[in-house]
Amino acid sequence: MSRDLLRTPLYDLHLSLGARMVPFAGYDMPVQYKAGVMAEHLHTRTAAGLFDVSHMGQVTLRARSGRIADAALALERLVPADILALKPWRQRYALLTDAQGGILDDLMVSRLGDEALLLVVNAACKDADLAHLTAALDGDCVVEALPERALIALQGPLAGAALARLAPATAEMRFMDVAECDVAGVACVVSRSGYTGEDGFELGMASGAAVRVAEALLAQEGVAPVGLGARDSLRLEAGLCLYGSDIDRTTTPIEAGLDWSIQKSRRDGGARAGGFPGAESVLAQLRDGAPRRRVGIAVEGRAPVRGGAQLFADAQGAVPVGRVTSGAFGPTVGAPVAMGYVAAGYEATGTALFAELRGKFLPARVAALPFTAPGFRR
Repeated sequence: MSRDLLRTPLYDLHLSLGARMVPFAGYDMPVQYKAGVMAEHLHTRTAAGLFDVSHMGQVTLRARSGRIADAALALERLVPADILALKPWRQRYALLTDAQGGILDDLMVSRLGDEALLLVVNAACKDADLAHLTAALDGDCVVEALPERALIALQGPLAGAALARLAPATAEMRFMDVAECDVAGVACVVSRSGYTGEDGFELGMASGAAVRVAEALLAQEGVAPVGLGARDSLRLEAGLCLYGSDIDRTTTPIEAGLDWSIQKSRRDGGARAGGFPGAESVLAQLRDGAPRRRVGIAVEGRAPVRGGAQLFADAQGAVPVGRVTSGAFGPTVGAPVAMGYVAAGYEATGTALFAELRGKFLPARVAALPFTAPGFRR
């Protein structure tokens, strides 16, 4: 392990649980535990998996005016989402865009009552995001990074029951609700959300209390530790984008199929249409269509195709139409699953494709996303 890698507050706990650690986004993180990736994936789909996501960035925005609406309107200058309409103690997915409409990062935005907005951003992007937010919003908002905060995700159909034993009030929460709760004697900010397609929660707390919360959750019936390997296959089956693989500055929200993250108020004719970086090109693609689209891809056989594999319209590889961005074997699906971009005209579900794998062209087809039905509690 490099001495330069950072450690989360749960590092020693990971080692004690038998985790295999790997470098990820500058951190030494657990890729799997003794059970292995396949077992951890299936456990999360049928019970509850505990994930350490403390490497993610957490940032608060507070308007200098003291009005939460001013913080929301300021953030809307950087994202296409409707932040002003976000109700107290609710959460929303958003995208930071650049002047060309490319995606700088994807993030979750929570409104903490009338006090502040809490942003959770990707680990690999958090320094750049903080600089971007500060440069753009400093005149209107206090932008504060929270490196002393840890973040734990509890995901799966038994997550609700497990957390409710420690924090009964969480039983009443619905998908994308946010609350302040005491969990095992620790003050936490809890959201009913996650990135596996399952019902579940993310819990933010002071770093020094993270082990106590993690151990209390792991002591609950049906809860087991899960590493980055299963986290990736879970989010892929759920059709969720991984920043740096499925979305980046070369992809727009419309190409990525994330149109739903742009609410009516930010679109043409809306109360606050546009006004975010790249709005002209993004709104034009909303009106006229994008030159390519992210799609699900089902590959015949058992061999998964990985990110970077080329996609063709013919079995001879003469007509290139796109590229795979994420691919793996889907333990729940029981077959290879992938996502990627195809040229306009090839995005309809069922469209025949061929994926190149070591010089061979495997039959594939465009598949509807997600590959597994979501378990969110709405």
